[in-house]
Amino acid sequence: MIVAACGGFLLAVLWMDLIFDAQVRRHRGADELPEPVLASIAGYYHRATTTSRPMSLLIALVMVILLAALGFHAFRGDDPGWIVGVAAVLAGPPILLAMLRTVPAAVRLGNRIGTPAEQTRLARSIFRDHLFCMISMSAFLIFWIAAAA
Repeated sequence: MIVAACGGFLLAVLWMDLIFDAQVRRHRGADELPEPVLASIAGYYHRATTTSRPMSLLIALVMVILLAALGFHAFRGDDPGWIVGVAAVLAGPPILLAMLRTVPAAVRLGNRIGTPAEQTRLARSIFRDHLFCMISMSAFLIFWIAAAA
């Protein structure tokens, strides 16, 4: 139950992020995103990563709880090992990607660090990261719920 709740929470956060990230798609061919688009995305990430503290730390806490709950399932041994293993393979990479690359990039973009070209690169990178995370976490949640049924 905790594992599925954490997965659902993280999917909801990704959905909100992608609402802003999707603005980059309209400007695929452009070298730089227009200033209003950069301002919109950067403003969202400034609120989401910096000014909303301590609430922004809740996302990291849910990630840790999810991984700990999977570890608990593995340690307890009630679930077949392959189920926990597949779940870890689906949930682990997006969590690591978020912690190591996506969140630092979002903080940097939210603080408007760098030239418009660098901010454009960050916005596009965050968008790609979030698409990967959404696909992986969706697969994780579908798999976990199906395995529990």
